[in-house]
Amino acid sequence: MFSKPADPTAPPTRPTSGNVSSNNRSVLSSDLKIIGDISSTGTIEVLGEIEGTLSAHGLLIGGEGRVSGQVSAETVEVKGKLEGRVDSQTFTLRAAAQVTADISYTTLIIESGAQIEGRFTKAKA
Repeated sequence: MFSKPADPTAPPTRPTSGNVSSNNRSVLSSDLKIIGDISSTGTIEVLGEIEGTLSAHGLLIGGEGRVSGQVSAETVEVKGKLEGRVDSQTFTLRAAAQVTADISYTTLIIESGAQIEGRFTKAKA
């Protein structure tokens, strides 16, 4: 019922949203087509179409998703289409994946049915 008024000389407080971490996830919807550079400290899930340079902690290309260009991410999982150049630690191709790319990886997982064309290079430890 009664409260002490706020100190008018104190700086305004902002709500805390937690620390920025690789657990953050951005979803690029199926109705989006982006041409340009995308960068994130978290994971990007692509359900639409991306042309350009994509840099993130993680990348997931959904079944209807398309990425064309240069990708740099610690983990990459492809269910849709990918064309270009990829640098990753862990690269996973799901059964429906269609990939035409040069890929640098440390760990590679390819499910039966994935369509791949390009050069795979294991990164030196």
